[in-house]
This record gives sequence, C-alpha cells and structure tokens, in this order.
Amino acid sequence: MTHELKTGGDRGYLRIATEEAFATREQIDAYLRMVRDGTADRGMASLWGFYAQSPSERATQIIDRLLDLGDQRLADMDATGIDVAILSLTSPGVQPLLDIAEAKAMVRRANDHLAGRCAAHPNRFVGMTSIAPLDPDWSAAEIRRGAHDLGFKGVMVNSHSQGEYLDDPKFDPIFRALADTGQPLYIHPSTPPDAMIGPMLDAGLDGAIFGFGVETGMHLLRLITIGIFDRYPDLQIVVGHMGEALPYWLYRLDYMHQAGVRSQRYERMKPLNKSIHDYMRSNVCVTTSGMAWAPAITFAQSVLGEDRVMYAMDYPYQYVADEVRTHDLLAMSDAAKRKLMQSNAERVFRL
Repeated sequence: MTHELKTGGDRGYLRIATEEAFATREQIDAYLRMVRDGTADRGMASLWGFYAQSPSERATQIIDRLLDLGDQRLADMDATGIDVAILSLTSPGVQPLLDIAEAKAMVRRANDHLAGRCAAHPNRFVGMTSIAPLDPDWSAAEIRRGAHDLGFKGVMVNSHSQGEYLDDPKFDPIFRALADTGQPLYIHPSTPPDAMIGPMLDAGLDGAIFGFGVETGMHLLRLITIGIFDRYPDLQIVVGHMGEALPYWLYRLDYMHQAGVRSQRYERMKPLNKSIHDYMRSNVCVTTSGMAWAPAITFAQSVLGEDRVMYAMDYPYQYVADEVRTHDLLAMSDAAKRKLMQSNAERVFRL
C-alpha cells in the first residue's frame, strides 16, 4: 500500500466514479426466471446463470453490493476514497425482457428507486436514466422524465436489445430526447447476442474478458459510421473499459472506413463529415472502468485528448483499492489528473 485512500480531495481532486452499477431484486428475479424457463439468450444464461445462482463468494458478494444503495455502498466508497458514484442499472437492464410492458414498468420502478437514493445522498450519488429501447417513444419520454423530474445526469443503455442496435432508424426518438435534454448516452456492454456469441461462449470469452468489448465497440462503430454525429453534432456518447479497445484501432479504422466508402461496397457506408478519429475526439468519452493500467490510460489520453478520458471503478464487479491507487500515481500533470478523476465527469454529466 503506497498511500491511504481518503475522500474530500486531499490529493488535489475529488474521485468521481462514472460506471457504478446497482440492481433491484425484481430485476434479478426476472433474470433468474428467464434462465430457468429457457427464455434467456445464451449470453444472459451464461452470465446471470452464474451471478444470480452461484453460491461462490464472488457471486454472492456482487449481488449483495448491487442491491445496496445505502450504508454498505457508502462504506465501500469511503474505504477506497470515492467521493461521488454515478449510478446506473446493471447490465443488461430490462433489455432482454420479452414482455415490453413488464420491461417498461420494471425500469420505471428502478429509476424511481434510484432517484430516491440519490435524493437521500445528494453529495455522493448521481443517477443515470435506464430505458427500455424496444419501445423508443416510451424510452424518449423516460429520458425526459429522468432529466426533468428525477434529476438524472445521463442515460444508460446496455448495448444491444435482443440483437438490435441503436443505429436502426426506429430508435431515433431516443436520440432526439438526448438532444433535447443535452444528456450523454453511456453505452455499457452486454453479452453478445446469439448470432455472434458461439465461438466466444465455447471458450469462456463471452463476458467481460472479451465478448463485452467486442460487442460494445461494434455498437459504437455502427453509430459512428451511420452518421449519428452528423445528425446530432452535440451528442456525447460514453463507453467504458478504455473505449472497448477502439482507441488502439483508430489508425486502421480510419483507413479501412475511408477505403470502404470509396469502394461503395456497402449500401449503408456513406461519406461522413469527419473521420472516426475526429468523432472520437469530439463526441466520445471513454472511462477507465476495469482498466486500471497506466499504459492504456495514457495512450487513450494521447490519441483522444485529456478531456476525453474519465475515471470509473466498475463497482461492484471490480472493487480493488489498489486500482484507485494506480490512478493516483499515474505519471501526468496535476491538471491532467484532475481532469481524469474529477473535472471531465463534471463537464460531461453537468454536475
């Protein structure tokens, strides 16, 4: 241990953790039902068949921490020096639920629950609105309710919804609501849909180890290449886990995207106003959730800019005190570190 972790800014910045999960009992019970009755897709059966049923210490501890939005979570934040947690309903939210009415009612109750806990601890908890994307108009109304009535500061979507992605034109009401409210969209991973999960699942690579990043990075690329930022130039999208590997592919992404546009191979691949790299520097922020690794963090800052990288813990899935210390000890200027740990989150989420 190199130094004690304290809240209150003793190192010159507050620590704002931007990808912190919670769950409701109703949500987990719905996952269990779907796993047991066979309506869960293969990824959900793999992930939540473990977390919601395993007696292992990791699984039971994570469930306990997900369900707590009170004393235990605050104690864990205090123990690791986290001043503020930006909270969202854990993946996959209500997006796998086959009954859309059930999904909407469940996510509305979860949003209300989160709003109550944020009101109880206004200096420690910040909420993001969760939605049921398969009803885009309802989700747009819920985004507005979250922004105007519940005091939430962003919107969480857990990547695909039963294999559908937000680049489909039918989801445009969601983006209009984001534009109207000025709120960022956080795209959190989900396990890949059945159409792409097979080789990953067979190898145990379907979840956070690999499948999450592959699926979510593809989702963001689908949005960029369909021209979402040309239609909504002020839109801000946040992705975790150091950008789901996209910062390290930027040179090749630009080269091959531009080659694809010139070749006219793909009907949907049209010229854009800017390069993928440029959109990543102006419209995308990445967080360090699950990636407390100095080379990755400093590389992302170098190619995206210091204003585009934010701290996240990924609580409770990756609750490691020494990962906080890793961030504290990064070799960068005091100004850059304050952006990373505090002020970028304040700007993006309008805290």
